[in-house]
Amino acid sequence: MSIWSDRVGQSRPVTLFTGQWADLPLALLAEKAAKWGYDGLELACWGDHFDVQRAAADPDYCVERRELLRGHGLDVFAVSNHLVGQAVCDRIDERHKAILPGHVWGDGEEEGVRSRAAEEMKLTARAAANMGVPVVNGFTGSSIWPLLYSFPPVPEEWIDEGFADFARRWDPIFDVFDEVGVRFALEVHPTEIAFDIVTAERALAAVGYRDAFGFNYDPSHLAYQGVDCVDFIHRFGDRIYHAHMKDVWWSDQPGASGVFGGHLSFGHRDRNWDFRSLGRGHVPFEDVVRALNRVGYCGPLSVEWEDSGMDREHGAEEACSFVQGIDFPASDTAFDAAFSEE
Repeated sequence: MSIWSDRVGQSRPVTLFTGQWADLPLALLAEKAAKWGYDGLELACWGDHFDVQRAAADPDYCVERRELLRGHGLDVFAVSNHLVGQAVCDRIDERHKAILPGHVWGDGEEEGVRSRAAEEMKLTARAAANMGVPVVNGFTGSSIWPLLYSFPPVPEEWIDEGFADFARRWDPIFDVFDEVGVRFALEVHPTEIAFDIVTAERALAAVGYRDAFGFNYDPSHLAYQGVDCVDFIHRFGDRIYHAHMKDVWWSDQPGASGVFGGHLSFGHRDRNWDFRSLGRGHVPFEDVVRALNRVGYCGPLSVEWEDSGMDREHGAEEACSFVQGIDFPASDTAFDAAFSEE
């Protein structure tokens, strides 16, 4: 049964992922999001938006968060802990210190960081259950991402071990997700254990296709790679537990850099691809919505807004209107049914 089965027949809510807005207090962002036209927020587990440890220990904190949102006519359907999830499987270095809570980073010793990150993800499942949301979105990290396109050639056994490492580290976390009735949705993304269709299938197989593990669908991380972002929906429809709406532009002409980005920052004129405000890139959203309808996805369409060349408040309001305009319910009858014989 779909985690969104209670929403069959209802319009899909348009929400805003707060990860790129964590510099703003939640109360202020909620006020803005309501004015922009959003139905709810997907709460990031950083800034002051959603405190995992408080939410796991104190159900009253979750009530307060919901009441804050309700005061602006907003709901919450998911929480997201990408930053801590990244550290579960990654090779840890100083970059992680900047994204992790102090109690997870600790002394920075690699295995200690990974272990504390795993415990924090277990707490995130409990926090989500207390919040009354059915899904936690996030990253998994990957011990083998640095081996992509490497030379000397990588033995296949090393790649096998990377997927086995993912299963060993995440299966105990998924046990807690099962225990509390929440699902984990990996945002399929470069740097993660799954970053395209092939690796998404392999990640599912690594954990025995257990129900606790599925995907946060985001076409922007697939399309510029040359991965069929619509076929992803058809292949993994029953594993799409949440959906991000984000656009990406890429050049169809040879340029100074390619799909690897040339070590250039987002927004640089020589990048071959870049994230864009919705409707201003190349993601085929008409086909995306039709495919989501076909597989019966009834959950939120959550705007993850990123565009280095646009004011973010202008972009967030524009993106909300765009998603509301391209979404439509599936038909429950054939268009020519009126002509069929009884």
